[in-house]
Parts: sequence; structure tokens; C-alpha cells
Amino acid sequence: MNKHILMTGATGMIGRKLIGALQEKGHTVAVLSRKPVAIENVKVFLWNVYEQEIDPACLEGVNTIIHLAGENVAGKKWSPARKKKLIDSRVLSAKLLYQLIKEQQTDIQAFISASAVGYYGDRGDQILTEESSAGTGFLAECCRQWEAAVDEGAALGLRIVKCRIGFVLARNEGALPALDKPIRFFVGAGLGSGKQWVPWIHVDDVVEAFLSAVENDQWTGPYNICAPFPVSNLNLSKAIAKKLHRPVWPINVPEGVLKLILGEMSSVALISNNTSAQKILDTGFKFKFLQLENALTDIYQV
Repeated sequence: MNKHILMTGATGMIGRKLIGALQEKGHTVAVLSRKPVAIENVKVFLWNVYEQEIDPACLEGVNTIIHLAGENVAGKKWSPARKKKLIDSRVLSAKLLYQLIKEQQTDIQAFISASAVGYYGDRGDQILTEESSAGTGFLAECCRQWEAAVDEGAALGLRIVKCRIGFVLARNEGALPALDKPIRFFVGAGLGSGKQWVPWIHVDDVVEAFLSAVENDQWTGPYNICAPFPVSNLNLSKAIAKKLHRPVWPINVPEGVLKLILGEMSSVALISNNTSAQKILDTGFKFKFLQLENALTDIYQV
């Protein structure tokens, strides 16, 4: 059945690709945006999360919400004000949507939200399933509050899906360029111990996962949106270096140096998430890119 979808965060890396994929499947897409933007065959409605303002017409005919909005976690150093904004952009946006749903007689059945594997915090080699508890540290706290705000939709009778997204591999965008830049300049190295697990996923598989969450009513609760075979930080650096025909230094960048440069934000690169993809596999989901080698070949092909 074709859905009428309202999307937030539509101008981001995942949102842009997801709009096209949804339209190809025959779904209708409208978006909420902070600024007027023109997107082909898409109605654009305005909102301001911090002022709690939203165009009430945005829910007309909508039965599914895809919530991707949120300030970029790695965009700027984590000052107290920045940390507040990172949480508020996620929590207040969900609250604003739910407030509008309560005020209107709507036909909304599903609320599908982004989240992140940062929910688990730094857990070493522990295998992390969706049943694992939230971890400690700012990333985990941000994700915990984000998901708690999303869960409030259950009281409205909505099907809630929370996509805990891993390290997204995409060409020339997302976090990969920051990782491959030093490698391109012949200063590639593991970060910290280099042993921390990185739950990677190709951006095409992220898009497919959201499509599945929209179309399959059996999807409910949290899902680790990560390929089934996470790799260590050092092995990820080595795999990228191989594609770029560059060496990787035998000495890792010490944790202290990263903390000096990035402050608390260094935890983005240093936490270890050994995630399990079993729950998403159990839905029958088929990954296009199961192996890191294949994903990187697709991204770096000329």
C-alpha cells in the first residue's frame, strides 16, 4: 500500500536519497524544513523547532512520519551550549510533532525515527543487541533522550521504529571523508587503540532499511542499522588505505592527542560498538553490502 509520508531532516545525506527511493516505490513525500527549499514533486512545509512553531497543514493526508532531524553530532566541538543544542534538536522536534498530532484528528499510524549506535556508549567487545542497555557518556545520553522522546508516540497508538544507525559509508559525504583525508595525505593510522569496533553500513543499505520500516508493519522498536560484520577501527583504516593505494602507519594516533584536538567529541572515534544485526536479518532484510571490501569498492570506484 502506498504511504503518504512526512519527513524531517530531508536535506541531509540519508534524507535526500530516501526521498527518491520512496517516490520510486510510489509513496508520496512531504517534508518539514527550517528554510524554504525546492524539492521535485515534494511539498515543503516550514517549522522552527526551537521556537516550537510548525505549519499545521503538514499532517494533511499523512499516515507515516520519518524523523531524521537533528544537528550534526560531529559538526562542532561539544561546548555545553552545543551539547544542549544536539539534544534539543532531536527531543524538541519529536515533541513538536507529537503535540501537533494530539491537536489534530490524524490518520498517522507509524513514526520511524533515526537514532544511533552511540546509544550503547563504549562497550569494548561486548556483543550489543537491541535489548542491551543504554551506555554512559554524552553520546549515549543524547541517544537515550532522543529515543525516550520518540517512544512517547506509543501512547498515541503509533507503531514506533527506532533505527540505531552505525558508521555510514557514502561517497564524499558523511563521516567517511574525515576518516579518509589523512590516509589520502599519507598520514593514515589507527585511532586510539585501533581495536574499537566500528559498526559500518553502506548508505544504500540505510535507505533500504528505512524503506523496509515504512512498508513492513512487523517492524517495531529499536533496530541496529549496521552491516552484520563490524570491523576494528584499524582494519577500517587499512581497508580504506588499500582502496586509495596508500600506506597506514604502524603507530596509532594516541587517545590523548585525539582528546586534545577534539575534546569530548573524540568519543565519536574512540567508542567501541560491537553491534549485532540479527534483529534486522530476522525480518528478512537483505543487505546489498555485507562485506566492507564490497562497500568500499562501490564508494571508491571511479
